Amino acid sequence: MTMTLDAARGGEMVESPFLAQLVAVIRAEDSHGLWDDKTNAEILAEFIVTAEERRAMPIIGDPDPELIWRMTKFYDAIGLLVEKRTGCMASQMQKMHHEGFGRVVLIAGKLVVVSKHLRDVHRFGFETWAKLAEAGEKLVESAVATIEDFPEASRA
Repeated sequence: MTMTLDAARGGEMVESPFLAQLVAVIRAEDSHGLWDDKTNAEILAEFIVTAEERRAMPIIGDPDPELIWRMTKFYDAIGLLVEKRTGCMASQMQKMHHEGFGRVVLIAGKLVVVSKHLRDVHRFGFETWAKLAEAGEKLVESAVATIEDFPEASRA
């Protein structure tokens, strides 16, 4: 996986199974090949929100559809990695208020493996590539551990 981008925005690119899965999820949406010439870093660039960019955002704001789409792809990538690691399909459900708060859950069988309350969704993003990778991998690890603790419920 080759990713390059201006080091000032997002820091140094990291190798990560989560980032690779996130790129794959996003590229799967490109049925017309419009993103074929884009690097993986360009595909993921919108997930980086620097401290300066975050400060420039209003405290209260409505998330736009593109941002909701990116957030959905973030949790889709988590669900797919959980499925690869456990064999249990983990699908997401989210309920989002138009003002940018809500909840997302990933469910495997009858088991909730991720439950995340969200607020300030209009500010969704990560300061560095490493933090993006870490956030995704942490949720994957937690979901896998939950499935391992309750295997019967996750396969029901």
